[in-house]
Amino acid sequence: MKAQVLHQFGGVENFRLEELPVPEPKPGYVRIRVKATSVNPVDYKIRRAGPPWAPDLPGVLGFDVAGIIDAVGPGVEAFAVGDAVYGCAGSVRGETGADAEYMLADARLIAHKPASLDFPEAAALPLVTITAWEALFDRAAIQPGQTVLVHGGAGGVGHVAIQLAAERGARVFATVSSEEKARIVRELGAEDTINYRGEMVETYVRRLTDRVGFDVVLDATGGSDLERSFEAARVNGQVVTIVSQYSADLGTMHRKGLSLHVVFMLIPLIHGVGRERHGEILRQAAALADKRRLRPLLDRERFTLETLPQAHTRLESGKAVGKVVVEVP
Repeated sequence: MKAQVLHQFGGVENFRLEELPVPEPKPGYVRIRVKATSVNPVDYKIRRAGPPWAPDLPGVLGFDVAGIIDAVGPGVEAFAVGDAVYGCAGSVRGETGADAEYMLADARLIAHKPASLDFPEAAALPLVTITAWEALFDRAAIQPGQTVLVHGGAGGVGHVAIQLAAERGARVFATVSSEEKARIVRELGAEDTINYRGEMVETYVRRLTDRVGFDVVLDATGGSDLERSFEAARVNGQVVTIVSQYSADLGTMHRKGLSLHVVFMLIPLIHGVGRERHGEILRQAAALADKRRLRPLLDRERFTLETLPQAHTRLESGKAVGKVVVEVP
């Protein structure tokens, strides 16, 4: 099979398109003929720095996958050869990655692909959907009528979070950096938007919540808005972040009695615990997608396995709007 093999951590020049043996299924796993994958910030962060749980090199990266099962290992009963599936199932030590024509996936981590989405669309959803789901439902337990602020509303996690919160009946607001992104997030279900480059937190809290603050604030930007999230939350409100590997002043959090939740959706992959929950979330998300209540936002530029290094560059540039997708013919 063809695969993009990373030979050392660093720049995209360390990728090489090579021929590797097709992996054989093991107990509890299925083999997927990859039709599409997507690039997330964690993909290029692993490529750059190689955290302790990264695949051994030379190795194949790629978390998100959508494709067709072509072999089933012993003990797998929920899937069969020919099933179209999607999931976030690779790119950590001990697991094969999706940047290849075939990958092995723990059957607990995948679900049947939404019938209403094609493979590139399905590949855009798993990591960001699981992250947003855990943040809003498993941690913050949002309720109908609550006010929810999403920092980074047009981003990967953010654009899914808007749809999930709106589906739950919350009043959703989002920060954006341009009028184009404001239009996009309103179409996805945001009641109103904030251009964070021109409006101070105090101003939009007064404008949108009559100075009360938001019930739930989700920092979906990757770690730049935690202190502003504290400022925007109401007294005894909740803040959820997807990145907390930096210093922040917790004074406002203390003064308001806020709850802070940290979501790191890769924990089941890295530690091997709770993997069934990811499959369950993806099954529910597929049902929402087929009811036209959840859809991915895809960047206008498309890539193939051969041009996967350029897909990394595209996402790193900050110019992508929506998920960067890689098709594997």
